[in-house]
Parts: sequence; structure tokens; C-alpha cells
Amino acid sequence: MKPATSESVLDRPRDVTVRSSTESDVASMVAIYTHHVTRGLGEFDAEPMQAVDINRRRKNMLRRRLPHLVAERDGMVVGYAYAVPFRKRPAYRYAVKHSIYVHPDHLHSGIGRQLLPALVEACTGAGYRQMFAYIDAENVPSQSLHEVHGFRRVGLLEGVGFKYGKWTDTLLMQRAIGEGTTTAPVEIAYSRTT
Repeated sequence: MKPATSESVLDRPRDVTVRSSTESDVASMVAIYTHHVTRGLGEFDAEPMQAVDINRRRKNMLRRRLPHLVAERDGMVVGYAYAVPFRKRPAYRYAVKHSIYVHPDHLHSGIGRQLLPALVEACTGAGYRQMFAYIDAENVPSQSLHEVHGFRRVGLLEGVGFKYGKWTDTLLMQRAIGEGTTTAPVEIAYSRTT
């Protein structure tokens, strides 16, 4: 048996609860998102969102039966994840793309490993069949997390972002969920609202 290293200890999830987000989680989500917008690899918003923006998006996703989850540890929101339609046209209504954000003090501590399978399960239960992730090509930990959970690389979008004074590439990853393309889907209500 290998001795525990600080890295392997950090990788073990400790007392993490994944649940649906509530309005009282919005301030925590704003703080997490702000960190990723101003310092992170993957997000390209010019400035942080306000609480009203995140809360509006959250309510809209829940209305459309799309999951919006938080990970909580010791009463603190340490990450959140959600799924949105992959594309707005009706033919794409069985596909979703998702995002996961982890509190900077809890990166590499297993939060993503708790959120991603919960998100896949929720999307599968809602009738979706394909799930996509757009990941900064330099974000190796996120790529590895997705590969462990069945995602595969299906494309590279070269030079699509400009952040921190340089062009960045985005990796597109995909996995089938539920029965994937093996059977016809059960009809999902389609709404043009965002």
C-alpha cells in the first residue's frame, strides 16, 4: 500500500453534500464565479455577474427541468454546476452543455468528482441524451475529470478566446447519457425562452 501523500489526501471527498441550489446560495455562487472570471482558465465573461443575473439564470434553468446544483461542505457552498441547452433549435433539445465551478480554496479536493456525476444523473433523469463540455485546452485537471466520467474529446476550437493577453484554445468533450442514441427519445417539451 502506498503511503498517503498530501495530494491523495486532498483528492478524497470529505463530507460533501450535492443538492439543488436555492436562492440563498446565490451570493456564494457569485463569489465563486467572480474568482473564475477574474483568474480562471475557462470563463470568458468580461466582468463578474451580479446576484440578480445568476438568480435569474438559475430560475430559468429550473423552470426548464435543467439541473442547477451546489456542493456543500460544513454548511458552505464550495462549488456549483448546471446544464443548459446545447443549442436553441428544437432538433437539439436532447443535448445539454454544462459548467462546473469550484471555490478556489477547494480546488482539487474532489468537489468536481461529486458534482459531475450528480449532474449527469439529473440530466439523464430529465430525458437528455448527450452532454457536452467546453474546456480551456490548458485546464488539464478538468479534462481528466471529464475523461474519468466517460467524456471523450470530439473537437478542438483553436484560438477562439483571448484572455490574459493571449489566444486560447477550447476543447470540446462529449458523452452519451442515458440510452444515448440507441433508442428513440421520450419527447421533451421544447421552449424558445432562455
